[in-house]
Amino acid sequence: MRNARLGNTGIAGVNRRLGNTAIAGVTVVALCGGAWLLRSGAETHPPPQPSAAQAHSARGGAAELDAAPALAPSPPDRVRIPAIQVDAPLTGLALTRTGSLDVPPAAKKNLAGWYEAGTTPGEKGTAIVAGHVDNAEGPAVFYDLGALRKGSPIEVDRRDGSVAVFTVDAVEVYDAKDFPDEKVYGAAARPELRVITCGGGYSRATGYRGNVVVFAHLTGSR
Repeated sequence: MRNARLGNTGIAGVNRRLGNTAIAGVTVVALCGGAWLLRSGAETHPPPQPSAAQAHSARGGAAELDAAPALAPSPPDRVRIPAIQVDAPLTGLALTRTGSLDVPPAAKKNLAGWYEAGTTPGEKGTAIVAGHVDNAEGPAVFYDLGALRKGSPIEVDRRDGSVAVFTVDAVEVYDAKDFPDEKVYGAAARPELRVITCGGGYSRATGYRGNVVVFAHLTGSR
């Protein structure tokens, strides 16, 4: 895959930065070429895309007040986003032989993945969760990700029995050519989460033009 479409080739150029667990140096993410839209002729009904109102605020700062203390590292097993009816198991994603991040099997449309060589959700740093927006059969796990709103909760079940609770700070969409690698994958001083799928409009010729990215930070645990 090239640019921001997530197909079987995954996320290009993912590297683990020495000294922290952030993912950096990524070209762009792409999770699906829009096989369902192409086959069904549903170009007029693509996945929802975030509005400008859901982007990061120029003021910022408020999210720092409710940030929760970091948790000890523990692999995640499940992600839940009640506002868009996501309740999905998580599988570990490793790097391919070409250095790109693999993606969940497209046939399992209710399966998401996390970058298991990086930060675990809830510990200090930037944790990455990715999933398909659709497959050849129809909408997949993160089809409605672009409809998520600021303030929405995201829960991650962790293998140690705890649940990491994140709050959405922003939902943004980027064209492949303008994907902000450092903003999405860069190091964080607190526990943060990125949830990513493809989006940014759809073309029959090239598939999805970019990616939808949810930015969230840890606000609690139980």
